[in-house]
Parts: sequence; C-alpha cells; structure tokens
Amino acid sequence: MELSYCTNVHPAEDLDGVLAQLDAYAGPARRAAGLERLGVGLWLPADLARRLAADPEARDRLRAGLEANGLEVRTINAFPYAAFHADVVKLDVYRPDWTDTRRADYTLDCAAVLAELLPPGGSGSISTLPLGWRTPWTADDDARATAALRRVSNGLRDLRERTGRTVRLAIEPEPGCVLDTVADVVRWLGPRLRATGTEAETDAAPGRRADGIDPEHVGLCLDACHLAVSFADPTATVRLVEAAGIRIVKVQASAALHVDDPADPVSRAAVAAFVEQRYLHQTRELGADGAVTPVDDLPEALDDLAGDGPWRVHFHVPLHLAPTPPLTATTDVLREAVAAARATAHGDEAHLDIETYTWSVLPGGVDDLVGGIAAELRWAVEELLSDDEAAAVASARTPAAALAAALEEVAS
Repeated sequence: MELSYCTNVHPAEDLDGVLAQLDAYAGPARRAAGLERLGVGLWLPADLARRLAADPEARDRLRAGLEANGLEVRTINAFPYAAFHADVVKLDVYRPDWTDTRRADYTLDCAAVLAELLPPGGSGSISTLPLGWRTPWTADDDARATAALRRVSNGLRDLRERTGRTVRLAIEPEPGCVLDTVADVVRWLGPRLRATGTEAETDAAPGRRADGIDPEHVGLCLDACHLAVSFADPTATVRLVEAAGIRIVKVQASAALHVDDPADPVSRAAVAAFVEQRYLHQTRELGADGAVTPVDDLPEALDDLAGDGPWRVHFHVPLHLAPTPPLTATTDVLREAVAAARATAHGDEAHLDIETYTWSVLPGGVDDLVGGIAAELRWAVEELLSDDEAAAVASARTPAAALAAALEEVAS
C-alpha cells in the first residue's frame, strides 16, 4: 500500500494557496516524521483543477513545489467540489452531485492533472462522493448518475490509452448518502459494471452489461471512519466487495468517535463537546437486536436518540490521539479494514490516505498542526504498513526523542 495524507485539511482554493500549504505543512510534516518521501492526497477545488488541466506551466509549478518538499502524488480527493472550509459546509459538500455534469467534468480534470503528476510506474486514484445525498433522489437521478459514471470510466480508459497511465475512480460510501454503506455500493455498482472477456458467462458478474461502467477504472474507496459508523464487520465487508468483483482502489485511514454508553451523563457531555457548525456528523445507534438507527447530525442524536445502545459518530479523529474517556476511537476497525483490504487480489496496490480534515474543529482546537500530522504519519507507518511498505517510505525509524526534537525545530 502507498501511504499519503490528505490535504483537504488545509483551506487552499488556488495554486498559490496549495503551494504555500506544501511548504508550511506537508514538507515539514514529512521531515518531522522521518520519512524519505511522503505521498499527499491532493484536494484540488474545481476551479483550480480546471486551470491545472489546461495549463502546463501551472502544472509545472505544482510539480516543482511537490518535488522541493520531497512529496509525490498518487491520489486526489475529489469528494468536496469547492469551499470545503467555509464557515458552514454540512450538506453543501455533496453538491454538485453525480446528476450534474459539473461533477463528471471536475473528476476528469482531476484525472488529467493526476496523470501528469504520477511518479514513474505509478497508478492513480480519485475518490468521489457516493452519487449524492439520499434526498431527493429519483429514478431519473439514478439514470443520470449512471450515465455520468460511464462517461468518466470511458474517459479514464481513454486517458490510459493516450498517456500510458492508469487513474481509477473510487466511490466512497458515506452515511446519509444514496450509497450509505459499502454494501450499498456493491448492490448498486455491481450490476452496472461492464462485462469483460468471458466474465459475462461466470457467476462473478451477474447482470453485467456490455456498455456498463468499466470495472478496471471504477471501484471502491473504503473509508474506515464511515465503515465504523455503519457498525459493519470490516473483514466480512471487504469479502463482500471482493466477491462482487469490485476493486478496492483506495482506503481512507480514518477513525470515528465511539460512545459506549450514550445514556451516561458524562458520556453525553463528552460527545456534546464535538458539536460544531462546519461539517455534518452523522450518528448511528446500535440496538440490542443489531438494528442501526440513523440520524443526520450529532445535535439530532443528542436530542432524539434513546441512547439504549452504543453510538458511532462521523467525526474523523486524529489516529494517534485517543479521545478523552469515556469516549474512544474506532482505530481497531481501521486496523482490521486495512489488513482485510491488503489481503485482496490488488490490495498491495491500494492507496492508503490519512484523512483527518477535522483538526480545525476539534474541541479545544490544535496548536501544532505540523506536529499532529507528523504524529499521525508515524502512527500509520507503525500500525498499518507492512515492514516492506514502512521501509519504502522511512528514511529511519525516528525514536520518540528524535521526533520531539524535530518537531521543536519545525516549531521554531
């Protein structure tokens, strides 16, 4: 697996802003973490992606900024379209959805940029939203989204033929969306995939069409926080994906908040501290019968859920920081999901992108973002990567004292 951290944590909307964030955060975090090279999962707002796709000089500036900081790009997060750090984002993050031609245009622009930035021999991935928010969603919407994804899959195939570089789209299920869970993606995408070779005659691809979405270029983004919120079993979920013939293109290394006893006043007060106005924090309650009760945001959970069973909250918490008890984080789900994904046929080719975009809205805020990103990277290297994968990115195993000294140097 190729490790990276997602730059959607930084509020940059133009090329100068992206270059500044590479200098101020990504490069220093790489050095503080003791990594020889670091992958970054770029977030490019739509206007910037359009400019970069059309302007070779702008791409050269971006490439030079990456190289100067010891960074490389294999994946792009194309889920947020723009303004991901507005005062209030909430449902706007799902607009435009896959019924709107701007979504496909944006995705293809990102693919064109990524193909130019990939390291030699590397393949690329682009994560995207799971069609759109669930309401309203009609049969006509579904047909338009299917056609748009077919257009993008064809465009990615054409891109490979022109450039020799493979870029894959990864659909990222999210609570509350049309494709809420990984199982929803399997049910929806599986029958819409294109039959390849003799596949149409096998049991592995029932109902696939000759004119369907290309399975070589469209697959799944497995977000471990979203997976945890659904209370799904990680290993069983990955097996379901593999059995459907869907490729896990990308894994987002993320963890959700877990509230074991939401009826407990101390627990409720602790989780209430995570209420904030920028992002949506979908919450799920697990009943004694295994049924999952959904609500769309944390304030609604505090007002309406009974608290009869544990809660999982869609709030991406830093991987290395355990929440203050009695709250916990779902890092065990993350570990199991990564191990299960690695064991799939193409698991070693998947991109592993740390996506903690919530640093700015954590209770109490954050004083040292570079140090936080570096600590997450070290945690991921030690907890998620194989020995060979870790050796490929690490210039040296940085002891705790050396890491602290490096962070001090960055801070000064």
